[in-house]
Amino acid sequence: KQWYQAEYGREEANKSGKMTSIIFIRDKNAKGQEISGYIDFAHRLKSEDFESYFTGKKRLLPKLSDLSFYNWETQKSTSNATPNYQVIADNASVYSSRTSGTGR
Repeated sequence: KQWYQAEYGREEANKSGKMTSIIFIRDKNAKGQEISGYIDFAHRLKSEDFESYFTGKKRLLPKLSDLSFYNWETQKSTSNATPNYQVIADNASVYSSRTSGTGR
């Protein structure tokens, strides 16, 4: 729950493009499988309503379409570029900001 306290304060800056943030999450999905991934917060804010996450009604979990996704049971792994980040190294989870030229 601590992620949303920190990110809630950054919501407007991420929505407006003044800032971009990457969130790392490791949790269990509805099937009880351990999953993890890196989420481009600014990108997800544009495609989803985060109110249910901020109020605790819904858990934020990585998706196959996020920067990275890994299912520890099935060993399914994906990496995807977003409008804000490009993937530099799939196996090392290294990302570069498209605006500043740095990132991780």
